[in-house]
Amino acid sequence: MILYPNCKINLGLRVVRKRQDGYHDLETIFVPIYGLHDELEVRPLTQTEQKTQHTDQFTFEQEGLVVDCNPEDNLIIKCYRNMVQKYPAIGNVSIRFKKNIPFGAGLGGGSSDAAHMAIALNELFELGLSKQQLTEEVRTLGADCPFFIYNTPCYAEGIGDKLTPIDLDLKGTRIILVKPDEGVSTKEAYSGLQIKDGVERISNKDKKVSADSMRNGSFINDFEASVFPNHPIIAEIKKRLLDAGAYYASMSGSGSTVFGLFKKDSESCTNAKLRTLKEEFASMILLDDTFGEWKS
Repeated sequence: MILYPNCKINLGLRVVRKRQDGYHDLETIFVPIYGLHDELEVRPLTQTEQKTQHTDQFTFEQEGLVVDCNPEDNLIIKCYRNMVQKYPAIGNVSIRFKKNIPFGAGLGGGSSDAAHMAIALNELFELGLSKQQLTEEVRTLGADCPFFIYNTPCYAEGIGDKLTPIDLDLKGTRIILVKPDEGVSTKEAYSGLQIKDGVERISNKDKKVSADSMRNGSFINDFEASVFPNHPIIAEIKKRLLDAGAYYASMSGSGSTVFGLFKKDSESCTNAKLRTLKEEFASMILLDDTFGEWKS
């Protein structure tokens, strides 16, 4: 079985409060981006392979971007270890993983990998777990993990794990993702964060979100205030996207990826500013795509 763990962007991200457990409550809208994805192949090991390779549970082969951690710390392996302890039906597996989504990018790549591993195990070994049950399996691996089980536009609350599917209309919108060479750790983004009382919150879980509604002042990423001073290139990319005609531009999550949304049928998609931007940031642009139908 081959799956393609995709990334996400955040439309707005308001940090509401710090919790007693050290985490933060937030509001955001998660939007899946299918055009940029990793590759995950999972299959049961044959008896011959198990005898030949002397494996106890799995083999793991990784390609693409180098994941600089012990395989046991990879969220894919952590997901497998957690689930194999709970479900005896899960057998030994071969895992081939190609990493394309960059790290420190605010795109949720690792969380997506873990969620898709849970989906693969559920289908391969016919566990019969519902989406709600799968979210419980991956919740402890990362706050973004439950979103990738549903993988459709969602309003998120709590630490990002309380999800409400929303009606998001971005048809005819072109998205450009720009990832500078430098990354931003979640710890760094939170360290400079100042939580303000009385700010306008997103609160769009019961509303239709469209290009027009995104022009109001509530779709703000609070992390930009703490990240931009230390990473001026990220602020510059956002400015250049807006100058090129984006009707909305923002850093995604805790950064460092910035995205711009453009009206596909507007002149801004072909104007000189956009062409100049794409030439200047060619090595940083990860995706230039158009939103289509959301997967269910």
